[in-house]
Amino acid sequence: MKDKIKVCLIGCGRAGMIHAKSYSRYVKNAELIAICDPDEENLKAAQEEVEVQNIYTDYKEVMKNKDIDAVIVVTPTKFHHQIVIAAANAGKHVFCEKPMAINEEECDDMIRVCKEKGVKLQLGFMRRFDKNFQKGKAVIDSGDIGEVTLLKSNTHGPSEPKAWMFDVRSSYGPIGEVNSHDFDTLRWYAGCEVKKIHAIGHNFRSPEVKEQYPEYYDTCVVLLEFKNGIVGTISGAQYVKYGYDARAEILGTKGLVKVGTQKADDVEVITEQQKNISDSVNSWRSLFADAYVSEADSFIECILNDGEPEVTGYDGKMALVLVHAGLKSILEKRPVEISGH
Repeated sequence: MKDKIKVCLIGCGRAGMIHAKSYSRYVKNAELIAICDPDEENLKAAQEEVEVQNIYTDYKEVMKNKDIDAVIVVTPTKFHHQIVIAAANAGKHVFCEKPMAINEEECDDMIRVCKEKGVKLQLGFMRRFDKNFQKGKAVIDSGDIGEVTLLKSNTHGPSEPKAWMFDVRSSYGPIGEVNSHDFDTLRWYAGCEVKKIHAIGHNFRSPEVKEQYPEYYDTCVVLLEFKNGIVGTISGAQYVKYGYDARAEILGTKGLVKVGTQKADDVEVITEQQKNISDSVNSWRSLFADAYVSEADSFIECILNDGEPEVTGYDGKMALVLVHAGLKSILEKRPVEISGH
């Protein structure tokens, strides 16, 4: 058995470099030996930061390197399917960031080929590896709060929307950009699939694009009915300006669990004006820094021990199903049944 899994990062953008730093510095049983990005400026900057021995502008060349055991796919979503299929056919294990693919058919294809070729496929829902979200799941499993009745999750992000995000039929808006993590969290907590979804969205923060993009929304609320009767709610927002906010609540028949915090630290300043002030978390990169490392450790361990990934291709597919159904609900202004899963 190998002592270390040799890894290539495909996609050296902002999110990709989080993974690059994890694998080059903190994941003990992995070695980052290659990076790949079609943008030569991205590639040069990444090479300066992580100093790997192999660099590629074409992912097809990555597949020819027999020293590479696994790839980390952090490209735009439209490329996920072709890269994952190529990696599986080359016998390389795959970690793929969310969203998994463009549609369910691509997800099914990715799952099928990875299974046929005997390679691991893990999806990038890092909240499952955050110690606070994990403790929430442990409390559910312990039965300490009784039977779960209501689940809540929110993701509010501070970033100003890019121009491509205004067309929600391709970007999905917050439901796809930020709430896919919430969908995965609530499926995980509920231990069940969703029966029905009803979502409402409006544009509050970018009024200047309302005429050109009347369907764009920056704020949404989602109501979920699970097959086991649990009710779930999700709130999503972009460009909130007050910081990055990702939290959850679990209401049971015997108690309540609150997961996560908006505070950047445990320091509060009380002023003579009787104001209680604390710093806000500014980014998902800082809030989930440890979770990204734990996520990477888990991926490598499942390869070394021939185990099942903690977040599977099916989990990635089901998050995408909910994203699509949620957007349909917003655009058609009606509840949507989730069937066939």
